[in-house]
Order: sequence, then structure tokens, then C-alpha cells
Amino acid sequence: MRKEINLYVDDLRDCPSGFEIARSMEAAVNLMNNNQINILSLDHDLGEDDGKNLLPTGYDLVKFICENGYRANKIYLHTDNPVGRENMYQTLKGAQRRGFIDEDIEIYHYSITQNKYSG
Repeated sequence: MRKEINLYVDDLRDCPSGFEIARSMEAAVNLMNNNQINILSLDHDLGEDDGKNLLPTGYDLVKFICENGYRANKIYLHTDNPVGRENMYQTLKGAQRRGFIDEDIEIYHYSITQNKYSG
């Protein structure tokens, strides 16, 4: 039986209480494969590699979720990137309208938690 978790995907911010953290798309997919997701909170920009190349973003994760029919009960977008936020939101809503993801997933254009950085 897979346990239910709240998943916070962000490369820099502190993990809010009650969430498990994924600092990369790869870590997020691993947690999604092994758990049921109640709340999914997404950042857009997930950092760079050693060569200053952008790592897969929250938008890449959204596309993966939509292409593979993954689900969370609720999805919140906590990114400070306005273009990234809009792209993620519209992609999720469009996938929902077209039946790629469940229609009962609640999708929010804003954060459920306060964004905090301790380092």
C-alpha cells in the first residue's frame, strides 16, 4: 500500500511543515511513483547543472504528469516566475479539459504555503 504524502518541488526554498521535498524533477517523479500525492506544490525554476545549463523545470514536470496521467488531489503553483506559472497552469487545465489528467484534480494558480528561504 502506497502512503499518501504532500510533495513540495523546489530547488532552493525551505520545505514547509507537512510536506516531503523534491529538489529536482527526477526526485519528484521518484516520489510520485512510490506514493499517492495529496497536495503537490510546484516551483518552475529548478536550478542549473555545473555547466550552467538549466535543469528540467516544474513545467517539464507538469508536461510529464499530463503525458503519463499522474495525479495529485490538489496542485498549487508557488513559483515566483509569472510566465512559468501561467504555462504550468494553462497546461494542467488544458490537459484536464482534454482528459489527459483526472477532472477532479483541484488546480490553483497560487501557493498554499509561505515561500521561505533560510540559506
